[in-house]
Amino acid sequence: MSAKKSTPKTDRKALFTAYMTYTLEHEQYPRSIYKFCKEQKIKEADFYNLFGSLEGLKKGIWKSFFDQSLDALQADKQYETYGNREKMLGFFFTFFELLNLNRSYVLFALEGSEGNLKQLQQLSDLRAGIKSYATELLDTANSEKSIRLTQYNTQLFSEGAWLQLLFLIRFWMKDDSAGFEKTDVAIEKSVNTIFDVFDNTPLERVVDFGKFLLQERFSFN
Repeated sequence: MSAKKSTPKTDRKALFTAYMTYTLEHEQYPRSIYKFCKEQKIKEADFYNLFGSLEGLKKGIWKSFFDQSLDALQADKQYETYGNREKMLGFFFTFFELLNLNRSYVLFALEGSEGNLKQLQQLSDLRAGIKSYATELLDTANSEKSIRLTQYNTQLFSEGAWLQLLFLIRFWMKDDSAGFEKTDVAIEKSVNTIFDVFDNTPLERVVDFGKFLLQERFSFN
């Protein structure tokens, strides 16, 4: 007899919502799959059809933020007409709009991680998604460059995009401006800076971005 398929209640999106709601209401992560499934009235087998562990589910939440942001961006008919800079700007703006909708969970999930976001295992799938997206953008740009010396270093750029996202998440966590307007400014300045660096015209953008960081008194220490 074949195994029954998961019911709508136990699809990935439903589990993400249940997990985040449980975490915020109990002010702690679920301690076991058994107790989590029992409270959510779902079968453990249905959970395991989707995730191998609670840690895997937690990673999946962050990857879903990436996937939802990219799906929303690519659904725009104008997306394919954007340059790489505009695509990256659009992605970051969309990603942080989604974080705004889930701010309570994100702040809880990253509590105590300041200065050490790179080490958080829950972000590993998000990191892979960001680096893959950045590499795809650079591969497209490089295919249009006939001189090898002018081509971008995709490995360096993709790692830079990931570190950039970590910085922006940290910035956003501290942002107390209305509508998180300062985060929007940080996104625009940081994306313009990283692209200008790779376009070999960094000085004006770097100085402008540096002044912004000093004004807001944020640092990487």
